[in-house]
Amino acid sequence: MIDLHYWPTPNGHKITLFLEEAELPYRIVPVDIGAGDQFKAEFLALSPNNRMPAILDRAPADGGEPVSVFESGAILLYLAEKTGRFIPADLRGRKAVLEWLFWQMAGLGPMSGQAGHFLNYAPEQVPYAQNRYRNEVNRLYGVLDRQLATHRFVAGESYSIADMAIYPWAIYWDRLQQSLDDFPAMARWLEAVKARPATARAYARGEGDSYKKPISDEERKVLFGQTAASTAKARK
Repeated sequence: MIDLHYWPTPNGHKITLFLEEAELPYRIVPVDIGAGDQFKAEFLALSPNNRMPAILDRAPADGGEPVSVFESGAILLYLAEKTGRFIPADLRGRKAVLEWLFWQMAGLGPMSGQAGHFLNYAPEQVPYAQNRYRNEVNRLYGVLDRQLATHRFVAGESYSIADMAIYPWAIYWDRLQQSLDDFPAMARWLEAVKARPATARAYARGEGDSYKKPISDEERKVLFGQTAASTAKARK
């Protein structure tokens, strides 16, 4: 059994995508990030970065004590290795999947997050920041579109953890002021992933989609006002 500490955000959806595809038994432990659940001691024991998702694998492959994993990319890789699914066994195929997994973790996710913040959540308009991150998301979409123009899925002909990592961020193109008319291969791929039965099941597990919801001033303070000092205070 996998305990998934989760909230319905792009990074949270990555893990439900895998678990539903692999049909692994799991239970969701809600982590309401707007309310500050990510600072609770029991969650910090799993995720010292006070970010969700995190998992606790109660039946690890080595048969030992439960294993906790934090960071969504690390969780996807851990689950792929645990099950032997959604990552190729051959050297070149595995290399390609890891390249695109890290591309999402280092590029598409952070840049989309910054674009989403300045375009949708910032309390004041900052045109330089809006243009900076909107343009970078556009560049990254171009990279993805070129890859998908010659590949069925992101890392090749088979669906993989690279697709699971990228899809939950790529579906928010409209909130990031992009047009799919500019990225036809990406649009085709988005529809293909959306049509997978496991994708529908994964998104149904979340109650709504917190990435699209308005946030209160108190939630804004929790989500966007963190420093080392404030985080340490919240832990007490």
